[in-house]
Amino acid sequence: MTKERNLTLLTDLYELTMMQGYFKNKNANVDVVFDAFYRKNPDGNGYAICCGLEQVIDYIKNLRFEKDDIDYLRSVGIFEEDFLEYLADFRFCGDIYAIPEGRVMFPREPVLKVKAPIMQAQLVETAILNIINHQSLIATKASRVVHAAEGDGVMEFGLRRAQGPDAGIYGARAAVIAGCVGTSNVLAGKLFNVPVMGTHAHSWIMSFPDELTAFREYARIYPDQCILLADTYDTLKSGVPNAIKVFTEMREQGIKLKNYGIRLDSGDLAYLSKKAKAMFIEAGFPDVTIAASNDLDENLISSLKLQGATINSWGVGTNLITSKDSPSFGGVYKLSAIQDPETGKYIPKIKISENSEKITNPGDKVIYRVYEKQSGKIFADLIALEEESYDEHEDLLLFDPVETWKKTLMKAGEYEIEPLMIPVFIGGKCVYNQRPTVMELQKICREDTDRLWDEAKRLVNPHHVHVDLSRPLWDLKQKLLDEYHGV
Repeated sequence: MTKERNLTLLTDLYELTMMQGYFKNKNANVDVVFDAFYRKNPDGNGYAICCGLEQVIDYIKNLRFEKDDIDYLRSVGIFEEDFLEYLADFRFCGDIYAIPEGRVMFPREPVLKVKAPIMQAQLVETAILNIINHQSLIATKASRVVHAAEGDGVMEFGLRRAQGPDAGIYGARAAVIAGCVGTSNVLAGKLFNVPVMGTHAHSWIMSFPDELTAFREYARIYPDQCILLADTYDTLKSGVPNAIKVFTEMREQGIKLKNYGIRLDSGDLAYLSKKAKAMFIEAGFPDVTIAASNDLDENLISSLKLQGATINSWGVGTNLITSKDSPSFGGVYKLSAIQDPETGKYIPKIKISENSEKITNPGDKVIYRVYEKQSGKIFADLIALEEESYDEHEDLLLFDPVETWKKTLMKAGEYEIEPLMIPVFIGGKCVYNQRPTVMELQKICREDTDRLWDEAKRLVNPHHVHVDLSRPLWDLKQKLLDEYHGV
C-alpha cells in the first residue's frame, strides 16, 4: 500500500518552474551534484540517526508523470506543451549515494548526494527532504528516549497524536529502527514486520461493574500478556490490590505468569511505582512489570530514574511521534558542483552567506568515518573530495575547519577509517540490493550508537563529534571564498 504510490507531484511548484526554465535554456542535460545535509542536531543532541532511505528508493523507482499529472499541470496555466511532452517520458537516470539507514550522522556532512542531469536533480529535492527530514527527526528523538530508559523497553504509542497517517506509520518505523521494542500501530506492524504492543484503556475498566471484574476478564482472555491499567479509580487503594488479587488467583490456578504487571498513566509516577513495587514484592511478585505512560519524554524518564522509580517499561507517545520540543529536522539540499560539458570535469560551486554556518562545502564529496582503534569509538568524520583516498597505514592529520589551530595527528595503526556513503542508484538503476528489514536496521543502529562515546550521548550539553574537512577540500573552499571577494 505504501510502497507503490506515485509521489512525483509531491514537490514544490518552483522545482517544476525551474525545470521548465532549464528545459527552455537548453541546459536540461547538464550534470550536477546536489548534497542533502543538515546544519544542527535536533534536541541539542550530540548526533542524529539517518532514516528514510527505503522510502526514498521507492519514491525514485516510481518517479514518473502520469497522464492525469500532466493534465493537472496543463491546467495550472504556466507550463508549455513542449515541456509537458518532455515530462510524459520523464525517468530518473542519475546516481544517488547515501549514508545507510540506522547509521549515526552529524551536521554538515552529506546525508545523501544526487549526481544527475540538473532537471532530474532539481525535481527530487522536495520529496527527498520531506522523507529524510521526518524519519531522521523521529529516529533521533527515539534514540534519546531509548538511551534515557537505560535498557528498559520503550514502546512507541504515538499514532493518535501523529500529524496524519503517514507521520504515524513512518514515525513508528523510525522509532523502532532507533531502538523502540515495538509500536501500538498495527498497520506499521504489518507493513514493516515489527512487534505490536498494547494493553487496554480506562474504558475497558469502566465498562464493567467494578475494577476487579474487569481485571479478571482481561486476565482470562490474555493470561500470557496481562498488563493491567491500575489508575482508573485509585492506584494504591484499588488498582494495585486488585491486580495482586488477580495474579494470585492465576498462580493458584496453575497459570504460569509470563508478561504480567500494571501500567500507570497518571499521578506521581515515581512515588506510585515505588509504592506499587513494594506491595507486589510483599505479595510474592518481585518480577512484576511496572509500565508507565502519560506524556513521557527522555527528560522525564531520566528524572524518574534519578528519583528511584521502579518502572521498567515505558510507553512514549505524543512527545516522541511529534518530536514535540524539536519539531523539525532542518535538512537542506544545495548545489555543490556542475559538470563542464566540454571537459567532463565537475566545477565546484559554493553558496556564500552572511551567516557562516550557511556557507556550503563545494565539490563532489565523500565521507570517511574515523575510529580510534584502541577503543573502537568514533573519533571524527572527515568530509573529503571524491577523488581523495586514505590509507590507515599512513598518518592522518585532522583539523577543525573553523578553528584551524585545533589539530589532531592520528598515527598509522592508531585509527581505522570507513567510507560512509554507499551507492544507491547508478544510471537510474537501484544497486542497493541489501534492503535490510526494520529489525535488521535496529541492530545496525544499536551497534553504531554503541560506538559513540558516552559523552556524545548525554541528553544535556553533549560532546559534539568532530566533523572535519580534508585539506584539499578546505583549500578549495578558501580559494572560492577568496575569488568571490577578489583576494
